[in-house]
Amino acid sequence: MPSRPRSGPRSTAPAAPPARPRQGTRPLGDTYTHRLHSLQKLTDKVTLAAYGAVTDLSLGEGRCLTAVGAFAPLSVQHLAYAANVDKGQASRAAQALVLRGLVRKQPDPDDARGVVLSFTPEGEALYHRLMKVIHRRNAEIVACLSPAEQAQFDRMLSKLVAHARQVADLK
Repeated sequence: MPSRPRSGPRSTAPAAPPARPRQGTRPLGDTYTHRLHSLQKLTDKVTLAAYGAVTDLSLGEGRCLTAVGAFAPLSVQHLAYAANVDKGQASRAAQALVLRGLVRKQPDPDDARGVVLSFTPEGEALYHRLMKVIHRRNAEIVACLSPAEQAQFDRMLSKLVAHARQVADLK
């Protein structure tokens, strides 16, 4: 028996399952952590595509490159913190950026076993192009908010990040 033709384009994302919260609990989709994680994953997906228009770096490499630009010279440990990745990811990204000729590794004058990372001229040029992408992406993310809401969101987000860092440091 021939199959029925589909109407309209086929969606690549599965539909969200129907919400069936347990008695007396908040549905997972309504929790702050779930929504923040969803926002992060969705913005990462669009940001990766935007980075791809400018460079062939992975999202992690792009984040590390921009962290070097914002905080250089810095160690791999400080790179991990600045780029919000773990130390292993920072180390691999730093090595990839060195191999691409975008970042240079030099001995750390304060730690004989460590290295500090800084830009090559090519890395600095790419950093400036990526920062334009980042600023454009940030504007797109909050475009649905009024200027007053954007200012309020900025203050609240800064407060939440500071609190989360404090809680994480206590554990």
